[in-house]
Amino acid sequence: MTTFLFSCEHATCAVPEAHRELFRGAEDEVASTAGWEPGSLNLAQAFSMKFRTPLVHGDVTRLLIDLEQDGDARWSRFSLKLPEATRAKLIERHERPFRTQLAQRIGGDLQRHAAVLHVMIHTSAEIDGRVLLETPPQAPLAESIAAAWRGLLHSAEVDVLHVRGVEPAAAPAHLVREFPAAQYAQLRLTAAQSFFLEGRPWRWETLKKVLLDSLARAVAETDALSAPESPSTAPG
Repeated sequence: MTTFLFSCEHATCAVPEAHRELFRGAEDEVASTAGWEPGSLNLAQAFSMKFRTPLVHGDVTRLLIDLEQDGDARWSRFSLKLPEATRAKLIERHERPFRTQLAQRIGGDLQRHAAVLHVMIHTSAEIDGRVLLETPPQAPLAESIAAAWRGLLHSAEVDVLHVRGVEPAAAPAHLVREFPAAQYAQLRLTAAQSFFLEGRPWRWETLKKVLLDSLARAVAETDALSAPESPSTAPG
């Protein structure tokens, strides 16, 4: 059976007290979609509660450190101004615990379950009114689950697109390399921020329910298709 893991990298626009001065005068930018993904944490928490599994999420604005990226790509125009030693501390305090928790959860779950579905939850202002499912290259299990999920969402009249073979960002790409694709299914879910911020084209609570219920069905269907057939009983 497949178990679930949910993560939310850009969950908040929080700035630790020690770094408030760095963003002085740019508070509106931090609170905007440049600093976080509105609705992503709310959606991720709903998935976590539905499937009764702890949520792994970011705890600071991505303008301080972007948990999806590596190297200089993890720093914004603000955080690039920080001394190298300060940035190293940010990695130790925020990035390393986040990545370690994900890797440990996946490794532990694979010892107890046949497969792990890791859904990375995002929202975007660039896909108005749509839900986007993305799976990495050479990911048969992730593609099967995403295809089943997409079919159920389409039947519910959600505007949904499944894009295969998308190269993940640096951090999720490391997980794809570390764990076997036949057991570790990585799926990026992005919901339009118009659902959360404006209630269109669907009310946010309605969309959440459809997403949660359809994911449960999609994984159950995928598990059923991959389960070995029971041996037939020989005639007496």
